Amino acid sequence: MVNSTQFSYFILSAYFDSGCLKYLYFMFVLCLYIIIVFANSFLIGVICMKRSLHEPMYIFLCSLFVNELYGSAGLFPFLLIQLVSDTQTVSAPLCFLQIYCLYTYAHIEFFNLALMSYDRYLAICCPLQYNTRMTSNKVALFIAVIWLYSFIKFLITLSLSVRLQLCGNIINKVYCDNYLIVKLACSDTRVNNIYGIITTIFAISVALIPIFFSYMKILKICLVGSKETRQKAVSTCTPHLASLLNFSFGCCFEVFQSRFDMISVPSVLRIILSLYFLICQPLFNPIMYGLRMSKIRQICKGQIFSQINCP
Repeated sequence: MVNSTQFSYFILSAYFDSGCLKYLYFMFVLCLYIIIVFANSFLIGVICMKRSLHEPMYIFLCSLFVNELYGSAGLFPFLLIQLVSDTQTVSAPLCFLQIYCLYTYAHIEFFNLALMSYDRYLAICCPLQYNTRMTSNKVALFIAVIWLYSFIKFLITLSLSVRLQLCGNIINKVYCDNYLIVKLACSDTRVNNIYGIITTIFAISVALIPIFFSYMKILKICLVGSKETRQKAVSTCTPHLASLLNFSFGCCFEVFQSRFDMISVPSVLRIILSLYFLICQPLFNPIMYGLRMSKIRQICKGQIFSQINCP
């Protein structure tokens, strides 16, 4: 009979002894976190305060930036503590809380990007019907549904994982991961696996269908449309596509690393790439949308210069 128990803590084994350099890593990660909080908070403030940005596209962006702050809060404080700790252990409740935060963050991010692709399709392919088909009430409903659905979905995932009897408490990662905890289980995990597969297939299908549909329609319009239509498509779709591809790359590597043997990849590179979608996306989005979206860029310039010129 296999010995099993409910562990009160987990050991994160992906950390390595960096000596005095850990304080340099701490400062670097802290600077990243400050930049992420400032950049996303600044753009949220700009969108909320400027009535000219109270349009569906910018409301979806605001939801995206709020999600970046939410996901960062689930990773960075935890990461900063672990970097300067002598032993990389985390209590089980805190570990499951981090899992909940990071999984809901990724789910909301993907669905938010899917909504934004549909919004771009309506704006470019159906401009005359845009205001009637994408009303403020519908925008609020869409955002509320993806946030609420994500919270409920992963509350069920978490409840299925918490009940498991574990044969070990070592997680080979720098943060907590639900899949790796399920792999440590001695008890039956069929319910976890079936629920995970069904919900993952459903989420990917529901998100990818509007993304592919929208961009196929946008591409068709660009090929036969006017120069003005193509310019509008490029200016508004480029940051969205870049954000979507950036996030998809990070998520794909994270999935591959968790489920396949990546021992041939250097450990430092594995750590960096496992953190990619959690660190680069919150940095990437405010930079891309702040620089590429002309309306936001102009308002941001006006805000900065007005502060500089104030006596």
